[in-house]
Amino acid sequence: MSFSSEVREELLDLKMWDNNSNMPQDEQLARLLVRESFIEKGFINDPNKDYHLEILFKSKKKEKQVKEIISNYGIDMKETKKGTNYMLYIKDGEEISAFLALMGAVKAVLKFEEIRVIKDTRNNVNRLVNCETANLNKTINAAVKQIEDIKKLKVTKQFDTLPDNLKEIAKLRLENPDASYEELGKMLSKPIGKSGVSHRLEKISKIANEN
Repeated sequence: MSFSSEVREELLDLKMWDNNSNMPQDEQLARLLVRESFIEKGFINDPNKDYHLEILFKSKKKEKQVKEIISNYGIDMKETKKGTNYMLYIKDGEEISAFLALMGAVKAVLKFEEIRVIKDTRNNVNRLVNCETANLNKTINAAVKQIEDIKKLKVTKQFDTLPDNLKEIAKLRLENPDASYEELGKMLSKPIGKSGVSHRLEKISKIANEN
């Protein structure tokens, strides 16, 4: 069964009217109108995919009426046309969750939020992994270029003319191609920070590419 069908079934199982509710009658009527509109012509996409909820209306007047009710609860539904019908829709996860709660679909809200949390966490992890991968590739490419420049200086006999501080960091880079700037800095006879290592390696590259 689709998520949309589950929501519709839950709404159909709810009482049409609750005489024991503390909710004012006009508010119960407003929520009932929204609920019936969704049951009749509503659809919600599988939240594991894209966030999308819509309701179709044959009448522009009815669409405006429902939109006004929903807006009174702070929920922003966009409007457009779909074929010969008028459509209200939401594509924001938080707004959809609030809309489901407005209709009284408690089970659907819980399931939707559970999926949303897992999905958002997965997306955050993927973004972090992609960022780390990009940084790693950048570091590797920089190290490869630095090693090429150092080897170039050796071939052109310029390496031996380098100042001792540049010569030391160059040797460490050749011996430790995978080391970070921080690690290289700690290996020096007189340890320095990342910015200092970066500065020295940049000077080496500049010398190597001057001619």
